[in-house]
Amino acid sequence: MQTEKTVSLHDEDIRQELYMMLPAVILLFLFMVLPFLSAFRLSLTNQRLITGPVGTKFVGFRNYIQIFMDKEFWQAFCNVIKFTIMVIPLQCGFALLMANWLNKVVYIKGFLRSIFFIPYITPMVIVAVIWESLYQYPSGFMNMIIAFISGGQIKPVQWLGDPKWALPSIVFLSAWQAYGFQMVIYLGGLQNIPETLYEAASIDGASPTQQFFHVTWPALRDTNVFVLIITTIQALKLFTQVNIMTKGGPNGSTNTLVHYIYQKGFTGQKIGYSSAASLILFFLILIIFLIQNAFLNRKEKI
Repeated sequence: MQTEKTVSLHDEDIRQELYMMLPAVILLFLFMVLPFLSAFRLSLTNQRLITGPVGTKFVGFRNYIQIFMDKEFWQAFCNVIKFTIMVIPLQCGFALLMANWLNKVVYIKGFLRSIFFIPYITPMVIVAVIWESLYQYPSGFMNMIIAFISGGQIKPVQWLGDPKWALPSIVFLSAWQAYGFQMVIYLGGLQNIPETLYEAASIDGASPTQQFFHVTWPALRDTNVFVLIITTIQALKLFTQVNIMTKGGPNGSTNTLVHYIYQKGFTGQKIGYSSAASLILFFLILIIFLIQNAFLNRKEKI
């Protein structure tokens, strides 16, 4: 009798857990699974933004084949990989540096944290417009600084008009705008490190640099994993800066996968084609996430 009562209570607990999960599952299906299935269906058609007299036809995997044969796609793919490789160490490194400094500040820590966080909560459209004026050729603020430091010996740089400088310029802007988020995450991680570890390291004669590499850095492992994954996903979705400042130019040097999808879907009105490109971007992000996760887990075991 007691066993039957225990089983009944266990079944009731399971039902309650399922009922509690149901709203989240429904929302997940409506806003993630259903749009994914809809995008996959569209990617197998020649659907246009404005349907013509011919209508929509099933084309199978033709869109995917055309995308992989498109040089513009591969250029956008290489650009977004370059951007990711450049922005991660710059953005995360600066965020960790500022968080480490803020963690040691005694007074007005909250005020400084709010000031440093302002760029992140500022809409990217506003930030891009401001930085576009800073990068202006030949009399922008950046060129004024270069002219002042070099005494006029270095010529003005076309930050957004030169294929060599356009992508690094967007990298610097993006790192500055978004570092506040990573800084707050790192600050939380630093505050969770027991002070006794630093005291023990200090007694053993460890310098501040040695304390950072042997105490702080290992203790931030989980924080680093989270920050790395979030920053990578954000980098792969680069769009607003490019769309406002360069439109993918010059010569496609700043074109990204999201901007490529936007151009094909809205400018070119190829909704089926852009849906296929969107799914490719989704699987690219998924693959990179799995590789990062496997590498970091393997590193932890070693």
